[in-house]
Formats: sequence, structure tokens, C-alpha cells
Amino acid sequence: MPADSLESRLRDLGSFIRDQRHRDRLSLRKLSELAGISNPYLSQIERGLRKPSAEILQAIARGLQISSETLYVRAGILDRPSDAPDLVATISADSSLTDRQKQALIDVYRSFRRAEAADDRSDDRADDLSNDQADARADASRDQATDRPAPSGK
Repeated sequence: MPADSLESRLRDLGSFIRDQRHRDRLSLRKLSELAGISNPYLSQIERGLRKPSAEILQAIARGLQISSETLYVRAGILDRPSDAPDLVATISADSSLTDRQKQALIDVYRSFRRAEAADDRSDDRADDLSNDQADARADASRDQATDRPAPSGK
């Protein structure tokens, strides 16, 4: 896996863990206690700076009360299931639903999928903007450091 792809996957994993933690209204310290890992290590995982092992992901999943498999897929340990059933076909084939019910379910499902895709694109744009801002701050800081006069020996 190329380095930039790994970095991107780790950032995505960290953002997902942070979002789940915020959703559950857990502090970083509380989740680290629940998962049995150190607070700094969890912080590094959330920032995409560390690649956690399967055991660490399992502990985090337990602390967040989510499926370990969800984190394994996001970390690249497991592949996304490629044989996932076609939900639209399954809904359409369900004889216990009326045509109107089928259409309503399909419309809701598709709206969620569109919203998820839009969120992913928005997250990518936010990440790009955040990286650009960090680069600009670093450039400004470096420029200020080179503009300062050398301290006198007095």
C-alpha cells in the first residue's frame, strides 16, 4: 500500500474513532480508560499518527460499543465485503411490501447513500483546507523566524 494511501486510511480511521467518541460524549481520557490504552496513544491514533494493532482496535471498539469489524475495515485489516447483497433488489423482491412501501424504502436508502457520499467529499475538502491552513501557518512561522535580528552579546 502506498504511503499516502496508508496515511489517508489512518487519518480516516482516527477521524472515525474521534467522531464515535464525540457521538458517545466520551472524553479522550474516558475512552482510553474504557479501552485500557494510554491517553497519549489514543490521541495519536485519532490524529492518524499511529497504526494500531488489531488488539488495540478491538479494545477501542469495546470502549465505543461498536463492532471490531468496523474498525478493522477502516484500518485496512479486513476488506470490505464485496458480496454485500443488493439492497434495492432485496427490497424490490420482498413480496410482503406494497409497491409504495418498496419505493419509499428505496428512496430513503438512496438519500442516505447520497448524504454519505456528500459527507465523504466534504470531509476530504475539510482535510485539504486544514492541511493548507497548517502549511500557511508553518510558512508564516518560518518567515518570522528568519526575519528576526540575531541577539546581541550584551
